[in-house]
Amino acid sequence: MRTILIANRGEIALRIARACRDADLASVAVYADPADRGALHVTAADRAVPLTGRTPAQTYLDPVKVLAAAVAAGADSLHPGYGFLAEKAEFAQAVTDAGLTWIGPPPAVIRELGDKLATGQLAGRVGAPVLAGATVASAAQALSFARQAGPPVVLKPARGGGGAGVVVARSLADVPAAYATAVRAAGGQPDCFAQRYLDRARHLETQCLADRRGHVAVVSTRDCSLQRRHQKIVEEAPAPFLPVQVDTRLRVASRAILRAAGYVGAATCEFLLGADGTLAFLEVNPRLAVAHPVSEEVTGLDLVRETFRLAGGEPLGYGDRPDRGHAVQFRVYAEDPGRGFAPAAGTVRGWRLPSGPGVRVDPAVGPGSVVVPDFGTLLAKLIVTGATRAEALSRARRALGEFAVDGVPTNLPLHRALAADPAFAPPDPGQPFTVHTGWIEPACRAHNDS
Repeated sequence: MRTILIANRGEIALRIARACRDADLASVAVYADPADRGALHVTAADRAVPLTGRTPAQTYLDPVKVLAAAVAAGADSLHPGYGFLAEKAEFAQAVTDAGLTWIGPPPAVIRELGDKLATGQLAGRVGAPVLAGATVASAAQALSFARQAGPPVVLKPARGGGGAGVVVARSLADVPAAYATAVRAAGGQPDCFAQRYLDRARHLETQCLADRRGHVAVVSTRDCSLQRRHQKIVEEAPAPFLPVQVDTRLRVASRAILRAAGYVGAATCEFLLGADGTLAFLEVNPRLAVAHPVSEEVTGLDLVRETFRLAGGEPLGYGDRPDRGHAVQFRVYAEDPGRGFAPAAGTVRGWRLPSGPGVRVDPAVGPGSVVVPDFGTLLAKLIVTGATRAEALSRARRALGEFAVDGVPTNLPLHRALAADPAFAPPDPGQPFTVHTGWIEPACRAHNDS
């Protein structure tokens, strides 16, 4: 590989461009014209190709335009980042058919792992812990599954990830409306995945890397329990307060699933840990994760450069990595707390980033950037690392206090409240936290009311 086209925007596109520079590889950015003209990732790349259009569907989500840009720029490889086309097996196949190196898992693997029922069956075959689940194509089928499994159940679009369209039905009466909501989120596609729902569960992940020889390493665990509307906003590594046997089960299951799938590249295996100790596999995200920086901070790996190596056919060369310290990531969005954290638009007038020991910022914007909600409202990821979880959170409180944005409202006040909340940051660091995937919703309401 010599020239990589980055099929994305924002902080992940900038992150990949920087990794290309570190690896002495040329980078080509694509950008929505006019929305992203002059964006950070555009100026960071060696070359930039415009994608004319005013919506994501007309630009970053148009596979024909993106592939044409790669060919026109003379790229020999393509990195999709996350979101947009990253999990589209047809696009991955088109990239390889055009003679380019796809920096991600094989198209057939993306296709298999995109089917949540098939992935759950694969996980069950290799001995991973799974919950009862089924693909349903109507409200009647969803109701039938809920009667068999018993409420509460969760419904989500059968294809796709990232928490979009996830709806919990707590009673049989709630199922038809929950199914309708999930279908709307999927653009009218009727196929949904139904599964038993674990109350007050923690969301756990493993960051994995795999090569073409069948070697799989779990480089770190993560906890992503602080979520709003099933979207992660705070992530940390390693997953804290885990019994040794749970950590072991996560790693064994993740390696077995990815080996059985024939995986190559970076992957995230997701699990739930119920309050009663039930551990259940959720899904595999066949791409680089939004949360990857915390795994980088506690392992010393550059995960983006590792995806370059693995796509080029190099052997992994190592196994599971020992943790060195603790890292926490806060996703900073343009959101209006006064309107229920609704996405906000505007121009970034002021932009003061935190710094100091253990502080890293992966920005998506800078002074003068225009935030257009249709293209995403992530402003930056703040990653804070310490020798211990307590030190990381102490530094995080300082860094969040230093972080200032003017021109658009943000969720920084919520992050400041979370980093100081005893449920997430117990005064006694030897005591476990008490947060779970549903905990933050009341916290958001309380912050909004105040």
